[in-house]
Amino acid sequence: MRRKKTVQPAALTDRTSLRVRFSEVDSMQIVWHGEYVRYFEDGREAFGRRYGLDYMSIYREGFMVPIVDLACQFKQPLSFGEEAIVETRYIACDAAKIQFEYTIYRASDQRIVATGSTTQVFLNAAKELELVNPPFYQNWKKRWNIL
Repeated sequence: MRRKKTVQPAALTDRTSLRVRFSEVDSMQIVWHGEYVRYFEDGREAFGRRYGLDYMSIYREGFMVPIVDLACQFKQPLSFGEEAIVETRYIACDAAKIQFEYTIYRASDQRIVATGSTTQVFLNAAKELELVNPPFYQNWKKRWNIL
């Protein structure tokens, strides 16, 4: 029996588009399942550029943010040459972590092809887990009125 997932509202959202490359499809001529993780990454990078939470900015503050949890649900296939839209939603929480949810749409018909989520934690320069939100992240949340 599946547990019903509680959907939390997104504090911030970004949408970016991509075109499926030949190297991303498998022998069945559809996007290989592992590429969706890369599409989530594309979404996080676009989100970071838009909202000032990109990887290099975090790194310059003395932190790394590895993914510790990843989920992906496949709904419809994508094929070579198709355009997809990755919607990346930042999910606010009080804990020292960054949570995103994703919806990937086929651009031509707006059908959902995949959904997913990631959770990232903060490691300091010594690669130790930070249990409290770093000051730069607290300031970032204030900037965007995220409580």
